[in-house]
Amino acid sequence: MRNPFFYVILLVLVVLDAWLLSHPNLIGRAGVFFFDYDYLETFPKALATVSVVIALTLIVSGVLGQLGRPLGSIILVALLAVSGYWLFDSFMLYNSGVYKLTGAGFRAGAILLPGLLALIFGKGALDASTKKRR
Repeated sequence: MRNPFFYVILLVLVVLDAWLLSHPNLIGRAGVFFFDYDYLETFPKALATVSVVIALTLIVSGVLGQLGRPLGSIILVALLAVSGYWLFDSFMLYNSGVYKLTGAGFRAGAILLPGLLALIFGKGALDASTKKRR
């Protein structure tokens, strides 16, 4: 934890993402009820969901960073590419069709989560590639 500023910003973004996901408009609330998204119904549930996803991502990134320079970097770059694709796919999905009607906040929260994963995997890949050999 050489740079605590990254983790403070990450904490703020996790809380913001949970708040955005737990406050859809009326159509979004109907969708949350209809599709039985219990984990997004209230702010504490959404905060727990987003926090678990981010915590697991940080753990995976940390473990892969310890693997070694070539293998850890390759896997982290692959995970960065997957999360980048998920970010693009979420952006396209939530800005078209029925999801466009769920409210700007909910859409922003749904797009922010894969963005946070891309941020974490990108930082992990950068740290793994610049790590000095022992």
